[in-house]
Amino acid sequence: LEARGGLTPDTAAADRLARVPGVLGVAPFVQGPGLAVGHGSSAGALLWGIDPAQQDRVSDLARYIEWSDQSGFAPGAFGVVLGAALAERLRAQPGDRVMLVLPSASVTPAGIVPRQKRFRVVGILRSRSEVDARAAVVHIEDARRLFRLGQRVDGWQLRVDDLFAVESTAATALTLLDQPGVRATTWMRTHGNLYHAIGMQKSTMFVLLSFLIAVAAFNLVSTLVTVVNQRSGDVAILRTLGATSGLVVQTFVLLGLLLGGAGVLLGAALGVALASVLPELYATLTAAFGVDLMSQYFVNYLPVEVRFDDLIGIVCVALGLCLLSTWYPAWRALRLRPSEVLAHE
Repeated sequence: LEARGGLTPDTAAADRLARVPGVLGVAPFVQGPGLAVGHGSSAGALLWGIDPAQQDRVSDLARYIEWSDQSGFAPGAFGVVLGAALAERLRAQPGDRVMLVLPSASVTPAGIVPRQKRFRVVGILRSRSEVDARAAVVHIEDARRLFRLGQRVDGWQLRVDDLFAVESTAATALTLLDQPGVRATTWMRTHGNLYHAIGMQKSTMFVLLSFLIAVAAFNLVSTLVTVVNQRSGDVAILRTLGATSGLVVQTFVLLGLLLGGAGVLLGAALGVALASVLPELYATLTAAFGVDLMSQYFVNYLPVEVRFDDLIGIVCVALGLCLLSTWYPAWRALRLRPSEVLAHE
């Protein structure tokens, strides 16, 4: 939640926001664009002022910071935590000093001078995300002084328990806060396209998996057709003894379901078992060969979650295709004429 011109971070407002259903934590923040300069290089940066005593309520930022001097991240110490990619671009190491320049300017006897302040690097942020390329994290008190906000902040950061209900939670928070000019920015608005792309990718993978299962179903069809050809004499004898058409169809449908069902259940069991040990297996292979395939992502391990709703959907589709694949062999068995088959026996 943020407002143009800033907000007053009073305790009453924080308490109201904390009582919003679905909100797990509330913390103030200051944020603004700037330019980071160091060792003759410069890069655009996003200055982010946080209160380290409250930030853990709303994010896991501390997990990704490699501190060199955590005591230097204090009010008035002007310490900064640079994103790993930003620090590399500036060739800045822990303990170095970098200049943070704001787009606003101050009028001095020497003329118009951009607002700037020298900060000491006290840590490196390694989140393995795009944040590492721009983030310059400072103490919220230092950010207030730099942006001349006085006792105000740019807004409140909220952590919710249900990521997919964030829009309704934000609307409730705006209503309870009841301050003019405040707007809510959620992850769905900033990264919604990425979320929808992942959802589309998941749907596409399900379709591709269905095609793979369909190919396997053709193997089941060929197996059952072979059984019909090999057992045509037995089918003819059963028909002669009074077996009905329904019994013949049921026999081959049941045979197909037994063969296909055994394969589906065995495959599902092996898949779940493999998924359960995949993180440990990946860690072992990474340590053995020294290759980290997850180095470009947010995590340094292979996250695996067995979703039983997806598993049930896959099993149902596979069994459905197995059922469909039995009809053609059953139809061929039904078309056999006992007199013609027995004449060649």
